[in-house]
Amino acid sequence: MKIKVRRPDDWHLHLRDGAILQAVAPFSAAVFARAIIMPNLVPPITTMAAALAYRRRILAALPPNATFQPLMTCYLTDDLSPDELRLGAERGVFVAAKLYPAGATTNSARGVSDVRKIWPVLEMMERIGLPLLVHGEVVDEDVDIFDREAVFIERELTPLLADFPALRVVLEHVSTQTAVEFVLAQDDRVAATITPHHLLLTRNDLLAGGVHPHLYCLPIVKGAKDRRALRTAATSGSPRFFLGSDSAPHPVRRKESARGRAGIFNSPVIMPWLAQAFEQEQALPNLEAFSSLHGPRFYGLPINEDFIQLERKEPDFPACVEIPGGNDCLRIFSPPEKLHWRVAAA
Repeated sequence: MKIKVRRPDDWHLHLRDGAILQAVAPFSAAVFARAIIMPNLVPPITTMAAALAYRRRILAALPPNATFQPLMTCYLTDDLSPDELRLGAERGVFVAAKLYPAGATTNSARGVSDVRKIWPVLEMMERIGLPLLVHGEVVDEDVDIFDREAVFIERELTPLLADFPALRVVLEHVSTQTAVEFVLAQDDRVAATITPHHLLLTRNDLLAGGVHPHLYCLPIVKGAKDRRALRTAATSGSPRFFLGSDSAPHPVRRKESARGRAGIFNSPVIMPWLAQAFEQEQALPNLEAFSSLHGPRFYGLPINEDFIQLERKEPDFPACVEIPGGNDCLRIFSPPEKLHWRVAAA
Protein backbone atom coordinates (compact mmCIF):
# COMPACT_ATOMS: atom_id res chain seq x y z
CA MET A 1 0.00 0.00 0.00
CA LYS A 2 1.32 3.46 -0.94
CA ILE A 3 -0.03 6.97 -0.45
CA LYS A 4 1.14 10.24 -1.95
CA VAL A 5 1.00 13.49 0.03
CA ARG A 6 2.08 16.99 -0.82
CA ARG A 7 5.52 17.68 0.65
CA PRO A 8 4.96 18.52 4.33
CA ASP A 9 6.30 21.31 6.53
CA ASP A 10 7.31 21.11 10.17
CA TRP A 11 5.95 24.06 12.16
CA HIS A 12 7.99 23.41 15.33
CA LEU A 13 11.54 22.05 15.06
CA HIS A 14 14.64 22.10 17.25
CA LEU A 15 17.84 21.67 15.25
CA ARG A 16 20.21 22.65 18.09
CA ASP A 17 23.68 23.75 16.96
CA GLY A 18 27.21 22.51 16.35
CA ALA A 19 27.71 18.76 15.98
CA ILE A 20 24.08 17.94 16.80
CA LEU A 21 22.89 20.32 14.07
CA GLN A 22 25.18 18.51 11.64
CA ALA A 23 23.67 15.16 12.67
CA VAL A 24 19.96 16.05 12.55
CA ALA A 25 19.44 18.68 9.83
CA PRO A 26 19.67 16.20 6.90
CA PHE A 27 16.69 14.21 8.24
CA SER A 28 14.38 17.21 8.10
CA ALA A 29 15.72 18.28 4.70
CA ALA A 30 15.07 14.82 3.26
CA VAL A 31 11.30 15.01 3.83
CA PHE A 32 10.19 18.54 4.69
CA ALA A 33 10.18 21.65 2.54
CA ARG A 34 10.22 24.16 5.41
CA ALA A 35 10.37 24.25 9.18
CA ILE A 36 9.83 26.82 11.90
CA ILE A 37 13.16 26.77 13.77
CA MET A 38 13.05 27.17 17.53
CA PRO A 39 15.33 29.92 18.90
CA ASN A 40 16.25 28.47 22.32
CA LEU A 41 19.97 28.15 21.77
CA VAL A 42 22.59 29.29 24.28
CA PRO A 43 22.63 32.26 23.96
CA PRO A 44 19.10 32.51 22.51
CA ILE A 45 18.24 34.02 19.13
CA THR A 46 17.11 37.53 20.09
CA THR A 47 18.47 39.63 17.20
CA MET A 48 18.35 39.68 13.41
CA ALA A 49 22.11 39.15 13.27
CA ALA A 50 21.92 36.05 15.45
CA ALA A 51 19.03 34.64 13.39
CA LEU A 52 20.82 35.19 10.10
CA ALA A 53 24.02 33.61 11.44
CA TYR A 54 22.07 30.59 12.72
CA ARG A 55 20.29 30.28 9.39
CA ARG A 56 23.66 30.17 7.61
CA ARG A 57 24.84 27.40 9.93
CA ILE A 58 21.67 25.41 9.23
CA LEU A 59 22.06 25.76 5.47
CA ALA A 60 25.72 24.74 5.72
CA ALA A 61 24.67 21.54 7.53
CA LEU A 62 22.34 20.43 4.72
CA PRO A 63 23.26 17.94 2.01
CA PRO A 64 24.22 19.33 -1.41
CA ASN A 65 21.24 20.43 -3.52
CA ALA A 66 18.86 20.38 -0.53
CA THR A 67 15.95 22.79 -0.94
CA PHE A 68 14.92 22.87 2.73
CA GLN A 69 13.99 26.35 3.98
CA PRO A 70 14.55 27.21 7.66
CA LEU A 71 12.03 29.79 8.92
CA MET A 72 13.57 31.78 11.74
CA THR A 73 11.95 32.91 14.97
CA CYS A 74 12.83 35.38 17.70
CA TYR A 75 13.15 34.39 21.37
CA LEU A 76 11.18 36.82 23.51
CA THR A 77 12.81 38.18 26.66
CA ASP A 78 11.65 40.68 29.26
CA ASP A 79 13.78 43.42 27.67
CA LEU A 80 13.57 42.62 23.95
CA SER A 81 13.32 45.73 21.79
CA PRO A 82 10.07 45.92 19.80
CA ASP A 83 12.02 47.67 17.04
CA GLU A 84 14.46 44.77 16.67
CA LEU A 85 11.56 42.37 16.20
CA ARG A 86 9.67 44.73 13.90
CA LEU A 87 12.69 45.29 11.66
CA GLY A 88 13.40 41.57 11.61
CA ALA A 89 9.85 40.89 10.47
CA GLU A 90 9.85 43.67 7.87
CA ARG A 91 13.12 42.40 6.39
CA GLY A 92 11.89 38.81 6.20
CA VAL A 93 14.22 37.48 8.90
CA PHE A 94 11.61 36.57 11.52
CA VAL A 95 8.39 34.78 10.60
CA ALA A 96 7.22 34.57 14.24
CA ALA A 97 8.29 35.17 17.84
CA LYS A 98 8.47 32.55 20.57
CA LEU A 99 7.19 32.98 24.12
CA TYR A 100 8.90 30.70 26.62
CA PRO A 101 7.82 31.25 30.22
CA ALA A 102 11.13 31.57 32.06
CA GLY A 103 12.22 28.14 33.30
CA ALA A 104 9.48 26.17 31.54
CA THR A 105 11.67 23.95 29.37
CA THR A 106 15.13 23.46 27.83
CA ASN A 107 17.16 26.68 27.55
CA SER A 108 14.28 28.86 28.72
CA ALA A 109 16.05 30.59 31.59
CA ARG A 110 16.08 33.87 29.68
CA GLY A 111 12.42 33.57 28.75
CA VAL A 112 9.59 35.86 29.83
CA SER A 113 9.12 36.19 33.58
CA ASP A 114 5.86 38.15 33.33
CA VAL A 115 3.78 38.67 30.17
CA ARG A 116 3.10 42.27 31.23
CA LYS A 117 6.77 43.02 30.66
CA ILE A 118 6.43 42.32 26.92
CA TRP A 119 3.22 44.26 26.27
CA PRO A 120 5.01 46.73 23.93
CA VAL A 121 6.30 43.78 21.89
CA LEU A 122 2.86 42.15 21.77
CA GLU A 123 1.23 45.43 20.72
CA MET A 124 3.70 45.72 17.87
CA MET A 125 3.20 42.07 16.84
CA GLU A 126 -0.56 42.55 16.82
CA ARG A 127 -0.18 45.65 14.65
CA ILE A 128 2.04 44.03 12.01
CA GLY A 129 0.41 40.56 12.09
CA LEU A 130 3.46 38.63 13.34
CA PRO A 131 2.39 35.32 14.95
CA LEU A 132 3.13 34.60 18.60
CA LEU A 133 4.22 31.01 19.27
CA VAL A 134 3.53 29.94 22.84
CA HIS A 135 5.03 27.25 25.03
CA GLY A 136 1.89 26.95 27.11
CA GLU A 137 2.95 25.83 30.58
CA VAL A 138 3.08 27.71 33.85
CA VAL A 139 6.21 27.64 35.97
CA ASP A 140 4.83 27.21 39.46
CA GLU A 141 6.04 24.59 41.92
CA ASP A 142 2.54 24.41 43.39
CA VAL A 143 1.03 23.29 40.06
CA ASP A 144 1.20 19.58 39.21
CA ILE A 145 3.31 18.95 36.10
CA PHE A 146 0.32 17.27 34.42
CA ASP A 147 -1.80 20.41 34.98
CA ARG A 148 0.65 23.07 33.80
CA GLU A 149 -0.85 23.45 30.33
CA ALA A 150 -4.43 23.81 31.57
CA VAL A 151 -3.39 26.31 34.24
CA PHE A 152 -1.41 28.34 31.70
CA ILE A 153 -4.47 28.57 29.47
CA GLU A 154 -6.57 29.80 32.36
CA ARG A 155 -4.07 32.17 33.97
CA GLU A 156 -2.06 33.49 31.05
CA LEU A 157 -3.41 32.75 27.60
CA THR A 158 -7.07 33.61 28.10
CA PRO A 159 -6.28 37.11 29.44
CA LEU A 160 -3.62 37.64 26.77
CA LEU A 161 -6.08 36.96 23.96
CA ALA A 162 -8.57 39.33 25.56
CA ASP A 163 -5.95 42.07 25.85
CA PHE A 164 -4.76 41.60 22.25
CA PRO A 165 -7.88 40.71 20.25
CA ALA A 166 -6.13 40.75 16.85
CA LEU A 167 -2.93 38.93 17.85
CA ARG A 168 -2.33 35.71 15.92
CA VAL A 169 -1.31 32.90 18.26
CA VAL A 170 -0.13 29.31 17.90
CA LEU A 171 -0.42 27.25 21.07
CA GLU A 172 2.39 24.83 20.46
CA HIS A 173 2.60 21.09 21.12
CA VAL A 174 -0.83 20.91 22.75
CA SER A 175 -1.08 17.91 25.04
CA THR A 176 -4.50 17.98 26.70
CA GLN A 177 -8.20 17.80 25.96
CA THR A 178 -8.43 21.19 27.67
CA ALA A 179 -6.08 22.75 25.11
CA VAL A 180 -7.95 21.23 22.16
CA GLU A 181 -11.28 22.51 23.44
CA PHE A 182 -9.78 25.94 24.11
CA VAL A 183 -8.41 26.29 20.58
CA LEU A 184 -11.71 25.22 19.04
CA ALA A 185 -13.53 27.83 21.13
CA GLN A 186 -11.45 30.70 19.69
CA ASP A 187 -11.69 32.41 16.32
CA ASP A 188 -9.37 31.55 13.45
CA ARG A 189 -6.51 33.74 14.68
CA VAL A 190 -5.69 30.95 17.16
CA ALA A 191 -4.23 27.63 16.03
CA ALA A 192 -2.24 24.79 17.56
CA THR A 193 0.51 22.39 16.63
CA ILE A 194 0.43 18.71 17.58
CA THR A 195 3.43 16.38 17.80
CA PRO A 196 3.60 12.75 16.67
CA HIS A 197 4.59 11.62 20.15
CA HIS A 198 1.57 13.22 21.82
CA LEU A 199 -0.62 11.35 19.32
CA LEU A 200 1.02 8.03 20.20
CA LEU A 201 1.98 8.05 23.89
CA THR A 202 0.33 8.24 27.27
CA ARG A 203 1.96 8.58 30.67
CA ASN A 204 1.73 4.81 31.06
CA ASP A 205 4.23 4.48 28.20
CA LEU A 206 6.53 6.89 30.02
CA LEU A 207 6.24 5.54 33.56
CA ALA A 208 4.82 2.00 33.71
CA GLY A 209 7.41 -0.67 34.43
CA GLY A 210 10.08 1.94 35.08
CA VAL A 211 10.88 5.40 33.73
CA HIS A 212 11.54 5.48 29.97
CA PRO A 213 13.76 8.56 29.55
CA HIS A 214 13.60 8.64 25.75
CA LEU A 215 9.83 9.17 25.96
CA TYR A 216 10.16 12.14 28.32
CA CYS A 217 9.24 15.51 26.85
CA LEU A 218 7.70 18.82 27.84
CA PRO A 219 4.83 19.25 27.93
CA ILE A 220 4.81 15.80 29.44
CA VAL A 221 2.54 13.22 27.80
CA LYS A 222 -0.82 12.90 29.51
CA GLY A 223 -3.59 10.30 29.85
CA ALA A 224 -5.64 8.30 27.37
CA LYS A 225 -8.48 10.85 27.41
CA ASP A 226 -6.09 13.59 26.33
CA ARG A 227 -4.51 11.45 23.62
CA ARG A 228 -7.99 10.67 22.27
CA ALA A 229 -8.78 14.41 22.06
CA LEU A 230 -5.50 15.10 20.25
CA ARG A 231 -6.08 12.29 17.75
CA THR A 232 -9.59 13.53 17.05
CA ALA A 233 -8.32 17.08 16.49
CA ALA A 234 -5.39 16.10 14.27
CA THR A 235 -7.37 13.74 12.05
CA SER A 236 -10.56 15.81 11.88
CA GLY A 237 -9.52 18.01 8.98
CA SER A 238 -9.88 21.14 11.12
CA PRO A 239 -7.55 23.88 9.81
CA ARG A 240 -6.88 24.95 13.39
CA PHE A 241 -4.45 22.05 13.96
CA PHE A 242 -1.26 21.25 12.06
CA LEU A 243 2.01 19.39 12.41
CA GLY A 244 4.75 20.64 14.68
CA SER A 245 7.08 17.77 15.45
CA ASP A 246 8.87 19.37 18.42
CA SER A 247 11.76 17.10 17.49
CA ALA A 248 14.21 18.02 20.26
CA PRO A 249 17.40 15.94 20.28
CA HIS A 250 19.61 15.37 23.32
CA PRO A 251 22.61 13.03 23.52
CA VAL A 252 21.87 9.67 25.11
CA ARG A 253 24.12 10.44 28.08
CA ARG A 254 21.96 13.49 28.90
CA LYS A 255 18.70 11.60 28.46
CA GLU A 256 19.86 8.62 30.54
CA SER A 257 21.08 10.64 33.52
CA ALA A 258 19.93 11.41 37.04
CA ARG A 259 18.17 14.52 35.70
CA GLY A 260 17.30 13.36 32.19
CA ARG A 261 16.64 16.13 29.66
CA ALA A 262 13.18 16.68 28.21
CA GLY A 263 12.92 16.17 24.47
CA ILE A 264 12.17 13.50 21.87
CA PHE A 265 14.19 13.17 18.65
CA ASN A 266 11.66 12.12 16.01
CA SER A 267 12.87 13.78 12.79
CA PRO A 268 13.73 10.52 10.97
CA VAL A 269 10.28 8.99 11.59
CA ILE A 270 7.75 11.85 11.76
CA MET A 271 5.74 11.05 8.66
CA PRO A 272 5.75 7.23 9.13
CA TRP A 273 4.40 7.56 12.67
CA LEU A 274 1.81 10.09 11.55
CA ALA A 275 0.68 7.77 8.77
CA GLN A 276 0.32 4.97 11.31
CA ALA A 277 -1.72 7.12 13.70
CA PHE A 278 -3.97 8.43 10.91
CA GLU A 279 -4.45 4.88 9.57
CA GLN A 280 -5.48 3.70 13.05
CA GLU A 281 -8.08 6.49 13.09
CA GLN A 282 -9.25 5.56 9.56
CA ALA A 283 -8.29 9.08 8.49
CA LEU A 284 -5.41 8.67 6.02
CA PRO A 285 -7.15 11.02 3.52
CA ASN A 286 -6.72 13.83 6.08
CA LEU A 287 -2.98 13.31 6.59
CA GLU A 288 -2.03 15.73 3.81
CA ALA A 289 -4.17 18.52 5.24
CA PHE A 290 -2.63 18.14 8.70
CA SER A 291 0.98 17.89 7.52
CA SER A 292 1.03 19.99 4.35
CA LEU A 293 -1.90 22.40 4.01
CA HIS A 294 -3.13 23.88 7.29
CA GLY A 295 0.22 25.29 8.42
CA PRO A 296 1.03 27.24 5.24
CA ARG A 297 -2.47 28.66 5.17
CA PHE A 298 -2.20 29.92 8.75
CA TYR A 299 1.18 31.54 8.05
CA GLY A 300 0.11 32.91 4.66
CA LEU A 301 2.74 30.93 2.75
CA PRO A 302 2.38 29.05 -0.52
CA ILE A 303 1.47 25.37 -0.54
CA ASN A 304 4.35 23.12 -1.59
CA GLU A 305 4.04 21.90 -5.17
CA ASP A 306 5.97 18.64 -4.95
CA PHE A 307 5.05 15.37 -3.24
CA ILE A 308 6.45 12.55 -1.13
CA GLN A 309 5.29 8.96 -1.06
CA LEU A 310 4.69 6.81 2.00
CA GLU A 311 4.49 3.04 1.82
CA ARG A 312 3.09 0.53 4.28
CA LYS A 313 6.29 -1.34 4.82
CA GLU A 314 8.46 -1.83 7.88
CA PRO A 315 11.16 0.85 8.02
CA ASP A 316 14.87 0.23 8.10
CA PHE A 317 16.69 2.77 10.24
CA PRO A 318 19.18 2.62 13.11
CA ALA A 319 18.14 3.00 16.73
CA CYS A 320 20.60 5.83 17.19
CA VAL A 321 22.20 8.57 15.08
CA GLU A 322 25.87 9.21 15.77
CA ILE A 323 26.93 12.73 16.71
CA PRO A 324 29.92 13.73 14.51
CA GLY A 325 33.21 13.94 16.34
CA GLY A 326 31.83 12.64 19.62
CA ASN A 327 31.31 9.46 21.56
CA ASP A 328 27.55 9.72 21.87
CA CYS A 329 24.42 9.41 19.77
CA LEU A 330 20.82 10.58 19.50
CA ARG A 331 18.15 7.96 20.16
CA ILE A 332 15.39 7.96 17.53
CA PHE A 333 11.81 8.04 18.79
CA SER A 334 10.58 4.49 19.25
CA PRO A 335 7.29 4.03 21.14
CA PRO A 336 6.16 0.59 22.35
CA GLU A 337 4.09 -0.29 19.26
CA LYS A 338 5.68 -1.54 16.05
CA LEU A 339 5.98 0.86 13.10
CA HIS A 340 4.58 -0.30 9.75
CA TRP A 341 5.20 2.75 7.52
CA ARG A 342 8.17 4.45 5.90
CA VAL A 343 8.91 7.18 3.41
CA ALA A 344 9.35 5.56 0.00
CA ALA A 345 12.55 6.17 -1.90
CA ALA A 346 12.29 8.90 -4.50
